Amino acid sequence: MKHLAFLIIGLLFLGICHKSDAQTRLFRKATPEMIPTDTIQAQYEAMGAGFEFIFTKGRSHNNPLMAIWIEDMDGNYVQTVFVAESIGKGVFRHGDPSEGRWMPGPVRRPAALPYWGHQRGVKAKDGYYIPTQDTPMPDGVTGPTPKADFIVSAQVPGREMRHFKVLFEINQSWDWNEYWTNDRFSGDMHYMSSSQPALVYEAIVDLDSEQTEYELKAIGHSHWAGQNGSLYKNLSTITTALDITESLILRITDRQ
Repeated sequence: MKHLAFLIIGLLFLGICHKSDAQTRLFRKATPEMIPTDTIQAQYEAMGAGFEFIFTKGRSHNNPLMAIWIEDMDGNYVQTVFVAESIGKGVFRHGDPSEGRWMPGPVRRPAALPYWGHQRGVKAKDGYYIPTQDTPMPDGVTGPTPKADFIVSAQVPGREMRHFKVLFEINQSWDWNEYWTNDRFSGDMHYMSSSQPALVYEAIVDLDSEQTEYELKAIGHSHWAGQNGSLYKNLSTITTALDITESLILRITDRQ
């Protein structure tokens, strides 16, 4: 009897622990702020509503390049919130091997974030729509790409903006699949550095509604070699690139 009593107590304890663990997992999934993250404070001239962009990495995440920006409801570029430093400054950490070891140096990667670049609409002397070492993005919106989950805290540029779009573009080098193979566009070095093309995500925000959280959804991919600013909406050939992110959430923190 004594052994049976201990067995029953043990099973009850395991059941309680299992239930507790399950509740904890559900709670953590429902509250992104509980997940340890890097926090980035975007700094640019802004007096509008406050928001947080919450990035949770996916199983295929491996040092991607990315940009976050705001557009009006007509699709006109308004403001970059954050862009990977290597693209925003035109300098890659391992861009210059001339001294016998890799050093920071200028590298042109038009296939990395071409939709953001063309929406921004600033054409460099070499014809690419990405910043150069001589015409970099401001420090307040650039930074090293976080290695895991992160939050960008920012504001809408103006108080009059009540309806707008938040877009996100992400690209991971050498992320091949059965369709986007390394010989699909043989000799195109820009494609070779991009593999599966950059993906574009979007959320449409209405500050006059009661909604406080918006999930950014994939709306298409960019040109595989960055030759134009078109958005290609067919994602049937995209595989692991869709798993670079697990979730992208925009949370309104201050409606002004």
